Amino acid sequence: MTDPPRSAFRLDNCSIERTLSVLGEKWTFLVLREAFAGVRRFADIQANTGAPRQVLSARLARLVDEGTLRKVPYQEPGQRQRDEYRLTDKGRELFPILVALLHWGDRYLADPEGPSLLVTHRDCGAPVTLELRCAEGHEVGGPRETVALPGPGSRVRGTA
Repeated sequence: MTDPPRSAFRLDNCSIERTLSVLGEKWTFLVLREAFAGVRRFADIQANTGAPRQVLSARLARLVDEGTLRKVPYQEPGQRQRDEYRLTDKGRELFPILVALLHWGDRYLADPEGPSLLVTHRDCGAPVTLELRCAEGHEVGGPRETVALPGPGSRVRGTA
């Protein structure tokens, strides 16, 4: 028995599309870059990203609403209370995505001198790499070594 063709399934509940609706633009990824670097305060994030104030405010609010960042109040002596932005567990799980984007950019878009940033393991100093593996531990070299099958949430076209 063969699997039904991809065209038989609706894509209105696609996880990639839903993820992009939360993360799919430049400023969001730059905010996450700063969060992973330990930058927590609005003014510092704005200075490092160059994001317009309103854009940054909207992106931070969206990331908080989505549960990838959380607000933590702080107050400098003599100043009003403000919020820091810290990664949640959900937000920290985005780290491999940022590393993958970094590696791709290093390979195809870096300056002739090389990458501007190296991610290394804190304990030993070795460069961090990404590997795609199946649940049995086999390395997956690319898309031709995979098959996309309907999951439990798939919906056949023509059904509600």
